[in-house]
Amino acid sequence: MSDSLLVLAPLALCAGGVALFVFRASPRATFVMWAFVMFLVPIWIGVTVGFFWAAITLVTLAAIASNFADVRLTVADALVATFGLLVLILFALQLATLSHSVIAILQWVVPYVWGRMVLARVPALFVTRTIAAFATVAAVLAVIEFSTGSNLFVLIPGSGPFAEWSGLQPRSDFLRAEGAFGHAIALGASLAMASAFVLGTRWPAPVIVLSLAVIVGAVVASFSRIGLVTVALTIAVSLVVMPGIRRAARWWVGVGGVAALAIIVPFLGDVFSDAGEEAGGSADYRSGLFTLVSEVQLFGNAGDWQGRIEGGVYLGTFARSVDNTMLLIALRFGWVPVLLVSALLVVLVLNLLRGRANPATIAVVCQLPALFAVALITQFGSFLWFLTGLAVAWSAMQDDAEAMRGRFSQQLPRRLEPVESAFS
Repeated sequence: MSDSLLVLAPLALCAGGVALFVFRASPRATFVMWAFVMFLVPIWIGVTVGFFWAAITLVTLAAIASNFADVRLTVADALVATFGLLVLILFALQLATLSHSVIAILQWVVPYVWGRMVLARVPALFVTRTIAAFATVAAVLAVIEFSTGSNLFVLIPGSGPFAEWSGLQPRSDFLRAEGAFGHAIALGASLAMASAFVLGTRWPAPVIVLSLAVIVGAVVASFSRIGLVTVALTIAVSLVVMPGIRRAARWWVGVGGVAALAIIVPFLGDVFSDAGEEAGGSADYRSGLFTLVSEVQLFGNAGDWQGRIEGGVYLGTFARSVDNTMLLIALRFGWVPVLLVSALLVVLVLNLLRGRANPATIAVVCQLPALFAVALITQFGSFLWFLTGLAVAWSAMQDDAEAMRGRFSQQLPRRLEPVESAFS
């Protein structure tokens, strides 16, 4: 062990101990710190101990350890637990790789657990406003990035398997904004999910409209088609089904949305038209991914498929990236694990259909189109799984509140009977 490590290790342990103490003493401070790291700390910031631990993973583990709370388990929890157990079994049987298993547990299951617990320690409105606030800050920085053509986050040195997620990407004559998310698609999709939380803040209507305008502007600056589709879908669904949005906010967001479409659609049409082969090739690539379906096994990874040819298509074309979350899970772990994830998403859709509308459920359900067009890259994956756990927790909380109201309404008449008889 080097001298520098001998000095830094005790300091790191002391800092971690202080952080855990502060996190335990103040759950709200815990969530603020977690949201700060989620939106404003790049995925390549972390430490390598055995394998790479991203900053968001370390903060999430610390949040769980310091704010552990009992929760009422649901069907969704059983699905996630079974998925996590299957991943570990497949790794033990050498049917899944170490890197894929680590990603599934640390970047997917662990954020889900934090999402399930957070409402037991932090009020839902505080969670909503914190996410909305940090998303707005991230969006402002993305707009500045687009305006200046410079991303300051890439100047932060990284460690582990990458110094940064990927190089900055152009589209037509513009540089796509990506903020701290390392990729324009990850930024666009994450801000799209956060838009539901802005509408759930109960802030004054002008503040909501301004925040959404900045977020939509940042998604436009990402030039991510998935981000554009899902932010429009998320805002529209939120306006229709989310309770608690003030009438003035609904009105101004609706009017502002129509005006924004009139400006944004022609601009984006020109950009994607100028992008030509680059944008078209990206779409063709995603449709070609379905050639890989024949490689999926019932359990475990699909093996060495990259050198094969299916229907005249060389599968090595897709080796660098599989931009389809559901297909990628199937390729890494098999049909049964991906069916468990699909069942989890069905639970959220059913919760929404039966009137359990909340920002988290709306955010995840409106991302369903994205799950067939992008992998769970950078913080986007952790944010999506956190919101999935939060959606389950929020729906369970709504069920408990409704059951309590039902019991109270049944007991109230019986409690009034002696009073009524005394005056008869």
